[in-house]
Amino acid sequence: MRQRSIAKRVEVTGIGLHKGEAVKMILEPLESDLGIIFYRSDKAISIELKPENIIDTKLATVLGKDGVTISTIEHLLSALYSYGIDNIRVILDSDEMPVLDGSSIGFCMLLNEAGLKELDTFKKVLVLKKGIEVKDGGKFVKLSPSKNLEFDFKIDFNHHLIKTQHFNFKFSKSFYIEEIARARTFGFLKDVEYLRSIGLAKGGSLDNAIVLDESKVLNPDGLRFENEFVRHKILDAIGDLAVLNYPIIAKYSAFAGSHYLNNQLTLKLLSDKQNYEVVQLESNLELERVYAES
Repeated sequence: MRQRSIAKRVEVTGIGLHKGEAVKMILEPLESDLGIIFYRSDKAISIELKPENIIDTKLATVLGKDGVTISTIEHLLSALYSYGIDNIRVILDSDEMPVLDGSSIGFCMLLNEAGLKELDTFKKVLVLKKGIEVKDGGKFVKLSPSKNLEFDFKIDFNHHLIKTQHFNFKFSKSFYIEEIARARTFGFLKDVEYLRSIGLAKGGSLDNAIVLDESKVLNPDGLRFENEFVRHKILDAIGDLAVLNYPIIAKYSAFAGSHYLNNQLTLKLLSDKQNYEVVQLESNLELERVYAES
């Protein structure tokens, strides 16, 4: 199975979640073994995608280098991961990604427009060799060795419309598009009001997030899935694991996981080379099968 990039350059303009300003994003093809590279055109600085370049995880996954940052990268990364794209250049003229509708389906549509290109070099994947776990009180995220790529997520919120939700996702591109990609980010009205009071979430609206007050969903069209909340958590987790810059063969499990815990998990994974092996998909038919649908 070969590495992939996109077939042609594409672009989109949207609103940044926190500043509420227009952001132009361009996706450009890259050749083999270059990985995913972000470029701030207004600063003339490239930032390589890797766990140690994640500098903030409070409200989103934020990439940074030499004082230059790019916020909310996880939704695009989730789409890139699920399309099996290994090499691409992401060009931005601001410090935020366009939020689009708060899910990753808009990025999927952009990738469909760009098309996929098979490259000359065999794809490399990261195979987990032993379990890795990160805990924070009762919260946890962990990776377990597996012959398949699987995401298992559980959340528990003190809100009658969320409560406890659980979803298990056995990876395939088609299932991702149908069941995960359309799930939007969500928040509570009281938190949105606070964020705006400190100059954040200026671009947030019912067009790009699910917003709940104490009794109901405020979005006129309601939810896209009954358990859209936990599905979005899986969307985020896929994007956060994409920071490894390799597809991973493992089972991801979480209870109340977060961007912070996901980042700590990737750092712990890479801290010891006995935890994993990077395998080239040249003749490993079993691993190639896992990614055949992507």
